[in-house]
Amino acid sequence: MTLYLKETGKDNPVTIIFLHELNMAGWMWDKQLEAFPDYHCIVPDLPEHGKSIDSPPFTIRSAADQVLELIKEKAHKGKAHLVGISMGAQVILMILNNAPKRVNHAFISGVLVNSSQPTDTFLELFNYLLDAYIPIKNHPLSIGSYIRCYGIPKSQRNNFIKSTNVIKPNPAREILKENILFKIPDKLDNVDTPILIIAGEKDYTIIKKSAQELASVLSNSRAFLAPGVGHVWNMEKPELFNEVLRSWITGSTLPPNFMEIG
Repeated sequence: MTLYLKETGKDNPVTIIFLHELNMAGWMWDKQLEAFPDYHCIVPDLPEHGKSIDSPPFTIRSAADQVLELIKEKAHKGKAHLVGISMGAQVILMILNNAPKRVNHAFISGVLVNSSQPTDTFLELFNYLLDAYIPIKNHPLSIGSYIRCYGIPKSQRNNFIKSTNVIKPNPAREILKENILFKIPDKLDNVDTPILIIAGEKDYTIIKKSAQELASVLSNSRAFLAPGVGHVWNMEKPELFNEVLRSWITGSTLPPNFMEIG
């Protein structure tokens, strides 16, 4: 099964592909589609998410392969700007590792990376936490906590509830493993694609540390703290997100209150 996708501005000469966070789907990029009518925009639902729920099982690697095929088939000149948050950003890192020449600019935010294999103690604790979390993943209290934590606007809350409910327990468990245990790909130090790495000022400390770690690996990258925002700030503060994205892909100056890290 091919990925479900939304596509706008097909006649515009430059392509942007937006990749969503786990437990969500392409709807999280609605405000970006509104703000970039002058670009060819492609927004897929990644495997086992949204309207791609019946696609083959999700892994970071398989999702990267499918998005890469999407670039080859639909992106103008076989290249695209890639934009991703969290899990979507991990997929972009895998694409950069495997086919960097297919990417014009990369914009990655809220990404978690590991530089080494987790210990047995960590894996034991992680599996215990998954056992506790998966049965209550779709409970209203869990969903409400997620909505508050990530600042999902009222207009998108029903979409989030539908998206998280559609993912069954076993796939949810495996998707979380892919996300939490994601290791920095081996070939990123050879990538010269321009890459912007963002961590929200209000995001988790481990996300900020991951941004610093990635900046030290990616030779043509810049890393910044986005002021006053959390994890999915494209929905929390879409105007700011859109301003930063347009500045990055056009080579303009980023807002002055962005603090560079690295």
